[in-house]
Amino acid sequence: MHTVAVLALDQVIPFDLSTPIEVFTRTRLPDGRPGYRVRVCAARREVDAGAFALRAPWGLEALADADTVIVPGTAAPAPLAPEVRDALRAAAADGTRLASICAGTFHLAATGLLDGLRATTHWRAAGLLAATYPRVEVDPDVLYVDNGQFLTSAGAAAGLDLCLHMIRRDYGSAVAADAARLSVMPLEREGGQSQFIVHDHDPAPQGSTLEPLLAWLRADLGRALTLADIAAQAGTSTRTLIRRFREQTGTTPLQWLHRARIRQAQHLLEATAHSVERIAAQVGFGSATAFRDRFKRTTGVSPRTYRRSFG
Repeated sequence: MHTVAVLALDQVIPFDLSTPIEVFTRTRLPDGRPGYRVRVCAARREVDAGAFALRAPWGLEALADADTVIVPGTAAPAPLAPEVRDALRAAAADGTRLASICAGTFHLAATGLLDGLRATTHWRAAGLLAATYPRVEVDPDVLYVDNGQFLTSAGAAAGLDLCLHMIRRDYGSAVAADAARLSVMPLEREGGQSQFIVHDHDPAPQGSTLEPLLAWLRADLGRALTLADIAAQAGTSTRTLIRRFREQTGTTPLQWLHRARIRQAQHLLEATAHSVERIAAQVGFGSATAFRDRFKRTTGVSPRTYRRSFG
């Protein structure tokens, strides 16, 4: 039987910990036999899980006997204890499959096993992951990344997507579909993590010279604007405008404007019953087709799908 070891570190996020335990424990093969043996492991017998403490029946030695090791996220990334790091590296050297859920990617990255590989984590932590582990190629838009031996998932419910994906790899689509039904989850969700990302205004330092211009742009996102129009409002050349935008927001004027329009469109899709065509006009797109294309490139899903999820 396939053995799954779930590693419980101090400050483990209970949702991340319970997701693989529930999904793999309840997985059944066509003849009714359980598909997995699940073991909760820890460096110490008692684990601080924030709101409660838990006792792990297995120590780190159980990682050596596992076919899959799962590293759930913790409330705050902390240095990985040397004995935990060594146990994960030893398991990897033996060919064990290692997977992380949410911020668990930080712990997997701390072992060096993700260097040179693509990985993901919760979208809010993606920037920190990329800055902390620059050798890891961080993709904040996807629900999970499968590198073969090493897998990582985005935040929260994306751990379910990753677990179902591993079940499908191990036992095929029929068993995975049954596990998905028990989890009240689709076997595959449309779109990626990008549809859930809150795209904040691109940063501009307080008191920056762009503040009045950004306020002017936000005041009427529906008007048709060219780069020359924006430069004229700023009282500068287009070349100088682009340079200032890159210095103060990290992007170009038109890219900033497109993102601001998509943010407003997301709000309208969530809060109103306006048609997609009307929203496209309200946020300054010349056609509904252009709006749909831009929206899907930014969020990973169509406006209609976004409204079904969040409206």
